Amino acid sequence: MISKYILPQYELYKIFPKTKKYALCIPIINEGNKFINQLNEMKKFRIYEFVDIIICDGGSTDGSIDLDLLEKYHVNTLIIRKSIGHMSDQLMLGYWYTLENNYEGTITMDGNGKDGIDGIFKFIEALDEGYDLIQGSRYMNGGMAINTPKFREFGIKLIHVPTINFLSGFKYTDTTNGFRAHNVRVFKDERINPFRYGTFPTYSLIHYLTVIIPKLGYKVKEVPVLRRYPAKGKIPTKISFFRGNIDLIKILFNLAIKKYNTKIK
Repeated sequence: MISKYILPQYELYKIFPKTKKYALCIPIINEGNKFINQLNEMKKFRIYEFVDIIICDGGSTDGSIDLDLLEKYHVNTLIIRKSIGHMSDQLMLGYWYTLENNYEGTITMDGNGKDGIDGIFKFIEALDEGYDLIQGSRYMNGGMAINTPKFREFGIKLIHVPTINFLSGFKYTDTTNGFRAHNVRVFKDERINPFRYGTFPTYSLIHYLTVIIPKLGYKVKEVPVLRRYPAKGKIPTKISFFRGNIDLIKILFNLAIKKYNTKIK
């Protein structure tokens, strides 16, 4: 077990006690109706009967993290990042919370309605089978990529996937998809140590985990999932085209030079 965490400042609201062995961590910030619609769909699937739902918020001001609202949708816990930071820091807090509360695994999905809810059950099954990292893939057999912007598909398939595969030693088909699961034992490994606030800008934490976990010999697989973008209108993302692509290249470069790695040999 890692003896010292370096975490962002946060506020924590425990709405219901822990009842499940796996937690569903959802990072959000001002997702509005997209998030509410997702909560509605999750309620229809009765997701709360299979996992404890943990909302990892980055400072929403749109009313979507009202505690009465979250209670209505069977959300277990709300963690609000109070320090300056990014999505990586929100997930860091969620992963820390799962360790502190003795969960066995985490499932991560976006809070903007792009991910197919039924994929959660595939992650639960893979965690039960003993896998340490389960990556959701829209591109493997059985997966579905609906209305993915062409420039993203180009970057994923021709740049991101080959680079991550080379660095990790694992043959992924989808490496930018945030729909994934982890056995918490990977978070306890001091060679990985994701609890280093200030180390992981933007969304680099999940990419670091994508590389380091198979590199250390943990058990990894992909499962097919659905990822849907709207046919028209604004793409549901906080990542701008130019800034996002620059950040992506920076993250890949930093992964190549092992900037995010721990100092433990």
